[in-house]
Amino acid sequence: MRLRLGIDIACRAAHQASLADERGEFTWSGRRFRTTAEDLERLWAMLPAGTDPAMVTVIMEPTRNAWVPLAAWFRRRGAAVVMVPPERSADLRAYYSKHTKSDRLDSRILARLPLLHPEGLHTEQGLGPGDSLRRAVKLRSNLVRRRTATLARLDALLEILGPGWHTALGCDLANKTPLKFLAAGYACPHTVRRLGRARLARFLHRHSRGAWTETKADQLLATAAATLQLWDEDWTTPIWPTTSPSKPDWRWP
Repeated sequence: MRLRLGIDIACRAAHQASLADERGEFTWSGRRFRTTAEDLERLWAMLPAGTDPAMVTVIMEPTRNAWVPLAAWFRRRGAAVVMVPPERSADLRAYYSKHTKSDRLDSRILARLPLLHPEGLHTEQGLGPGDSLRRAVKLRSNLVRRRTATLARLDALLEILGPGWHTALGCDLANKTPLKFLAAGYACPHTVRRLGRARLARFLHRHSRGAWTETKADQLLATAAATLQLWDEDWTTPIWPTTSPSKPDWRWP
């Protein structure tokens, strides 16, 4: 036997559900629940014993975005989810406002709706606004994964210069100031020494908004000197490419 579960969705208050069979006779009605796993499990357990989930149709009116998690939960259970189109909702409200005391589409009306308009109900397959949210979350997840891989790569490359650079840059490459420092081409120890204490301190002060001062500039200069001592003759002098004379580059011999 086919069952129709009409749900009157509320945004902040409890929802209300009514269950009717294919003849429109109610098994129960007016059961209140909220969008929690416990309440939904309790509501699902109220179906007649031995009910095939494929024979259950959940009928809802799209109230803001509160219907999205409900539709996803019932679809996972195997039920068909039907949304009342907004234009059909408006027509039904106009009808009930003339012939009843209320124009409200409650759970009892929604449960009997397939008897009144069997051809006007459309099964909802997607998640509506939840689909765009899922895409945004997936995009953010991909960006975070790529960012994490890039920071790990930068951290590994800094180990080539020497262990002092990781400490000098604050042990956190996710901070904007170290990234600004590296993007400016200052990972070359020759460039850092050429800048000098005053210009390097001004650069750090500007991009860290005053968090990094002359002390940090002295630390970076000392780290650059330690790198040159560590590599000695293996570190070549900077090469100034003609395409970008303002950004020095270096290479291995």
